[in-house]
Amino acid sequence: MEKIIKYLSDLRGISGHEYRINNAVKELFEPYCDNVYIDSLGSVIAVKKCGKDNAPKVMLEAHIDEIGLIVTSITDEGYLCVSNVGGVDARILPSSEVTIHGKRDVLGIVGLPPKHTGDSDKSYKLKDLMIDTGMKPCEVREVISVGDSVTLPQSVGKLGNGQFSAKTMDDRASVAAILKVMQDLQNVELNCDIYAVGAVQEEVGCRGGKTTSFGIMPDMAIAIDVTHGITPDNSENACEIGKGTAMSKGPNIHPKLVERLEATAKANGIPYTIEIDGGATGTDAWEIQVSGGGIPVALMSIPLKYMHTSVETLAISDVVDTARVICEFVKGLEGDTKWLSLWNG
Repeated sequence: MEKIIKYLSDLRGISGHEYRINNAVKELFEPYCDNVYIDSLGSVIAVKKCGKDNAPKVMLEAHIDEIGLIVTSITDEGYLCVSNVGGVDARILPSSEVTIHGKRDVLGIVGLPPKHTGDSDKSYKLKDLMIDTGMKPCEVREVISVGDSVTLPQSVGKLGNGQFSAKTMDDRASVAAILKVMQDLQNVELNCDIYAVGAVQEEVGCRGGKTTSFGIMPDMAIAIDVTHGITPDNSENACEIGKGTAMSKGPNIHPKLVERLEATAKANGIPYTIEIDGGATGTDAWEIQVSGGGIPVALMSIPLKYMHTSVETLAISDVVDTARVICEFVKGLEGDTKWLSLWNG
């Protein structure tokens, strides 16, 4: 699991530029599925058929895009001005390394005035920062253009106590969990068809989640994403790392579906926690739920420290436990979906 998480994290594709990575994701799923294709928006859809008539369709969904930057202009001196794509926190950028994806990949640094020459108390905003490639202006313009994407640096990898730190754990770790499910179901007889989805553009509006669910129209869906992990400065509305997957409850979530997932975890001794979302979950589950005539959806989240930074940190065991719950749930599904009914008449 650690190896595949690192591989997925190393891929570089910000929202709207997933074409740089979707073929790599497609190739990962191909050995375990009957058909894998990329839709017109760039989402990866991997299909495993059970071979039974009128089998229910189950969608497992995570997003493959990442936050990053986009070049907005190039100064006369060859410095790059940028804007954010998704929720990039400008506080993490000064003095960091970045990769500019032009005609070829170019390394750059986000410069910051030395403390003794500037205002050390200043909180810099994105518009104040520029990327320095060290190249001459004419060289910069030969390789880099306005509109090129910029990705954040990779992190240290393996930490103590089974934890792993890297960029883009949000949401490549969830893609790894779905891949693990498909691997474990490869030779299992099922009563449902599985649609494993790597959706695009979640970070800028949950767009791939919307289009793929509308195109597939599954009988039920499980979105997998990340949630805030407990850190010294954030203990409220956060989940403890290493204590299993977090299952959401609230109006965005189908109560019968999460009830069945919770029962599956209990029956198999898989650790989990409950997370309450009183409104929108801020994930693709929000768009999946209201696609077409409505889709029963659940949300399972991997606790993650330092979200939307280059040092996103999680416990590998939480990724594994997320996959275990989904795998056992799918194996236990019947050939109908009557149990999902909320009608009491």
